[in-house]
Amino acid sequence: MKKWDVSRAGLMRLWSKEVILALAAVTGVWLAGFVWTGHAAAQAPAPAKPGTAGAAFKNVTTGPLKGLTVDDFMASMGVISADLGLDCSDCHPGAGSDKVDWVFDTPQKKTARKMIEMVGAINKANFNGAQMVTCWTCHHGREIPGTTITLDKLYSAPNDEKDDIVAPGAGEPTGAQVIDKYIAALGGAQKVNALTSFIATGTSKGYEALGGGGSFQIFAKAPDQRTTQITFKDHPERGDSIRAFDGKVGWVKQPRAAVPEFQLTGSELNGARVDAMLAFPGQIKTFLTGLRVNTTDIGDSDVQVVQGSGPGGHLVTLYFDKKTNLLVRMVRYSQSPVGRVPTQIDYADYRDVNGVKFPFQYTFSWLDGRDSFVIQNVKTNVPIDPKVFGKPALDK
Repeated sequence: MKKWDVSRAGLMRLWSKEVILALAAVTGVWLAGFVWTGHAAAQAPAPAKPGTAGAAFKNVTTGPLKGLTVDDFMASMGVISADLGLDCSDCHPGAGSDKVDWVFDTPQKKTARKMIEMVGAINKANFNGAQMVTCWTCHHGREIPGTTITLDKLYSAPNDEKDDIVAPGAGEPTGAQVIDKYIAALGGAQKVNALTSFIATGTSKGYEALGGGGSFQIFAKAPDQRTTQITFKDHPERGDSIRAFDGKVGWVKQPRAAVPEFQLTGSELNGARVDAMLAFPGQIKTFLTGLRVNTTDIGDSDVQVVQGSGPGGHLVTLYFDKKTNLLVRMVRYSQSPVGRVPTQIDYADYRDVNGVKFPFQYTFSWLDGRDSFVIQNVKTNVPIDPKVFGKPALDK
């Protein structure tokens, strides 16, 4: 296996806003429409045995990281960078240019290695190995953790950080009841269940007004196949971005990234499966287990929160507007040795397409950026070439 010149505990923010655009776009547009059917997916090949970060990258030797798959390793870099408020160049000399040296051991990288081992030791000694302490526990977006509360903060708005795990609320409806209301709001079970596939097209609004104009296509086939293809017609030098999942195996192709093409084999593969299955919401009560319900708010709106465990124990939290019963936010968490890896999608502008409502606007947020997308057209119950869900073709 080729070894990429990437180190282990460097802080994996994308190396420029342009790269953030490409990578956030390829992931964000993957989760747009919602349909469901009981038809089985086409048989997919068994996934290959995943390679480890220690084998794939040079100079990855930290115990908790070297055994990770490539996708989980990259996600862990994102956790570290976000939790400390840093980016790649803070630990990797020349990051953001063609002179980057991923292997060189900077003082920051050496410190990060010690901190990763320390976090693991604290959890093992005090919490029976449960991940109660992470980088975020102390750093909260600062390179050097604060040690004393600011009194202005003490006597101002209350802390709005929410627990990852939703506690069941007293007097709440069941998770099944909330989801049934969602299905009814989409158009009803009969209409929703009659849909077997869709192709959605749209444009990216870009990140911080940069890099917009990309066009995308989302291909989805029930129950769990999904692919997004993004192209930049006016800037072909940026290359096409592709994220594909065929029901068993997932791939990511992201030009200008540290690893331009790789197979999903770790916790992120479970995340890909969650995204694909959520496109068909009639399955939610089947593939999410241990549903817990509570109430919170998003801005000025009261929302019903339903949380459960998806494939591989993947933690998934769904937020439904109490007035419309429509899904307005989804947050899912992949695992890493340094903390959970959140992915968030916010939905808006639901429109009727042949009797079923689809969100035509959404915002994708993850550890490396935020982007907004607008869907322009959705075609339902259309044939889709099975090759669309397969491994992306390599660039020539």
